[in-house]
Amino acid sequence: MTEVPNPAQMTQDPVAGLEGVVAATTSLSDVDGQNGVLVLRGRTIEDLAGKVSFEDAVAHLWQGLGVAEARSVKYAFGEARIAAFAVVPLLESAPDSLSVYERMQLGLAALPLNRGLPEAIAIGGALPVFLAAAHRIASGTRSLAPDSTLPVATDLLRMLTGETPPEAHARALDRYLVTILDHGLNASTFTARVIGSTQSDMKQAVLGAMGALSGPLHGGAPGPVLDMIDAIGSPDNADDWITGALERKERLMGFGHRIYRTRDPRADVLKAGLKLLGPDNPKVKLAEEIELAALAALKRAKPYRPLDTNVEFYTAVLLDAIGIDRALFTPLFATGRTPGWCAHVLEQQQTGKLIRPASHYVGPMPSESEPLT
Repeated sequence: MTEVPNPAQMTQDPVAGLEGVVAATTSLSDVDGQNGVLVLRGRTIEDLAGKVSFEDAVAHLWQGLGVAEARSVKYAFGEARIAAFAVVPLLESAPDSLSVYERMQLGLAALPLNRGLPEAIAIGGALPVFLAAAHRIASGTRSLAPDSTLPVATDLLRMLTGETPPEAHARALDRYLVTILDHGLNASTFTARVIGSTQSDMKQAVLGAMGALSGPLHGGAPGPVLDMIDAIGSPDNADDWITGALERKERLMGFGHRIYRTRDPRADVLKAGLKLLGPDNPKVKLAEEIELAALAALKRAKPYRPLDTNVEFYTAVLLDAIGIDRALFTPLFATGRTPGWCAHVLEQQQTGKLIRPASHYVGPMPSESEPLT
């Protein structure tokens, strides 16, 4: 049966970008942009990152969604990584023209489901394997089998580098993965919920979310943050470089956010994570000087519009400090966000409601069209 919208419930004036439109009810995450607070199922991001593992944070987010008990997520993810490695030969035989991200999407598209693992577990466990394999394929090195006994962050670094990572690096990456697990109804999450609302399988919803994330307006800023830091070069150059960029109306990468009107809480969580790596990284010191200079310059240039540090600034600095190539930043973000996407799909499907908004037609009417001859 075709669902006919109730005209009384329809908003006649479209809202550009759906800004401020409430499109879902969720118990997963809440983003308070005015006060700079991010809550994941009742706990602030500061209360989770650095205090619980990525696997435990995922279990916390998945409560009540019928996926897995908290104590079993680590083991289930390990089992899922082993299962996903069977797909790696397909990635190795794919055309060289594929990017790391595209190779990950190929792996996910080919991933067999319904093998005794919940879809969310199978997909969430597979992405680290596909990321590491795609990177090593691009680097001309042999893909490494996962170790199901290791935490996700440790095993991912091991599969990327071929070496057991320093504990500090694994802890820093784990903190990052927790920090990006979920963040309200952003573009990729909304995409996942829309696809999930059709009762499509989880794999299609995550592939759609990955497509949305690949756009430069959503997931493309951490790499350019490092480009900016490299261009500035030293603290002595920061003021002049930043002032010049603002005069040229260029965007300062890693500052400002569509939702936050104050400091992004995730930036401070990741900045604190840099302390795990010791005090001697020169790029970290440079980044801190650039942050201070940028905040001062932005306050002078745009006193009417608070622009503060966002998650992308210290994402770039932290991932660079643990040796993650900047070309992997978006693929790694997708890997960490996937369990969040899965949670939203499950939550949306529990409603049984298809997401089907209306559009406002502004084209010509039949009476205005020339007759066909």
